[in-house]
Amino acid sequence: MLELNYLRENRETAEKRLALRNIDAKVLLDRATELDELRRTTQGELDARLAEMNLLSRAIGDLMKSGKKDEAETAKVKTVELKATAATLKESLENAERALHDHLCTIPNAPSEKVPPGKTPEENVTVMQEGAIPELGPDAKPHWDLGEEYGFLHMDLGVKVTGAGFPVYSGQGAKLQRALISFFLDRAITAGYREIIPPHMVNAESAFATGQLPDKEGQMYHATVDGLYLIPTAEVPITNLYRDEIVEASKLPIKMVGYTPCFRREAGSYGAHVRG
Repeated sequence: MLELNYLRENRETAEKRLALRNIDAKVLLDRATELDELRRTTQGELDARLAEMNLLSRAIGDLMKSGKKDEAETAKVKTVELKATAATLKESLENAERALHDHLCTIPNAPSEKVPPGKTPEENVTVMQEGAIPELGPDAKPHWDLGEEYGFLHMDLGVKVTGAGFPVYSGQGAKLQRALISFFLDRAITAGYREIIPPHMVNAESAFATGQLPDKEGQMYHATVDGLYLIPTAEVPITNLYRDEIVEASKLPIKMVGYTPCFRREAGSYGAHVRG
């Protein structure tokens, strides 16, 4: 989430960079400015009423000591009125802060200025390419057909047990999955990464910290009884190991790796066009 101070002090830059994501950045930032002004105005009014209450409270004591009872009673009535007004303003301030926070959560991170503008894959820039890309002939078969043909990938059994999008691997397919997991973990460990086995569920605070909540909630599986979310990637629990902590620069970089199942709904039509 972009910090409010950054948006205040770098409005033009933020709008320009956010526009690279093909969103209406101006509307988002205008709304953030509006909510921020409302919050600050409400805070100022609340502070003024509280300050007035403090002055009256001290004055009441002085008036009573001076024998000015009627004036003291009038001040007490005014204090009661100010207290009610302050309570209303405090509630308004809480609502304004909540609205501002919720809106800031909808503003995505600003991409680097090096990111080229574009809306289609053809406008992407190739940064690096290694090795020759093989050209498959007209008779080439996709992996899901090969899996069924050789008996190690079973889409029909996944549908039977769970539903669409949940394959079953057996025999050589299961062995291949297990081998690939070990291979990549071993390679990462050799490269200096520390292996982590994290929980497969996280709380709402963790899901928010890594950006899954609030806007990606529909892509997550939610265990509503416990208020926990099944993780969409190992990155979520592993990153949250350092949530709410300030890491000293001398301890960087922190290199961790983990394998977990990844539970997420495939939003939109992507899965229908790219099977598996």
